[in-house]
Amino acid sequence: MYTPINQWAEDDRPREKFLLKGKSTLSDSELLAILIGSGSRNESAVQLCQRILASSENNLNTLGKMSVSQLMQFKGIGEAKAISIAAALELGRRRRAEDVIELKKITSSKAVFDIMQPIIGELPHEEFWVLYLNNSNKVIYKAQLSKGGITGTVVDIRIIFKIAFEQNATGLILSHNHPSGKLMASEADLKITKRIKEAGQTLEIQVLDHLIITENGYLSFQDEGIF
Repeated sequence: MYTPINQWAEDDRPREKFLLKGKSTLSDSELLAILIGSGSRNESAVQLCQRILASSENNLNTLGKMSVSQLMQFKGIGEAKAISIAAALELGRRRRAEDVIELKKITSSKAVFDIMQPIIGELPHEEFWVLYLNNSNKVIYKAQLSKGGITGTVVDIRIIFKIAFEQNATGLILSHNHPSGKLMASEADLKITKRIKEAGQTLEIQVLDHLIITENGYLSFQDEGIF
């Protein structure tokens, strides 16, 4: 039975519950309800958000991939509410990216994954990035070198090392994403990695690893012994 939120017990209303009990006590649907403010004639904001989350298998990462137009397919969600949801989830993604950048020092392939996954792990197209490191293996710069379609991207080796010299980097780590989710190095991946590594040896800039990143995992050429 539909009961408007303003008729709920005070400590069950999302905004009041946030103030009285703290943000961690709210469910995902209650937090989203605060964002959209109101529901529809037949559905409270919380019930509407429960329905939206259910369509995303109650997964915020899945919800974050929905476009404004997809969110507007739900009855009770207009453009303003859809933008509010999309903007909040984008802020969450950016916060996660900034948190992992604080790691700075690269001690393992997992540390590289933690930095790069929020940036390229969920993209629908392929991008190639390079992390530039100093003598202490601390990340001093990161750069997107190319952006491609669904199936691949093109990398200019000269630009990789031009940036390395500009940043006074002594080492670098390559990374690119596979939108398909497949954690397998292609022949093209192996060839470009070999060419970049050979160029690094000539220029005395060490190429330490190459990671293939997906939403939920990664493949490290170094860890797999294919580097």
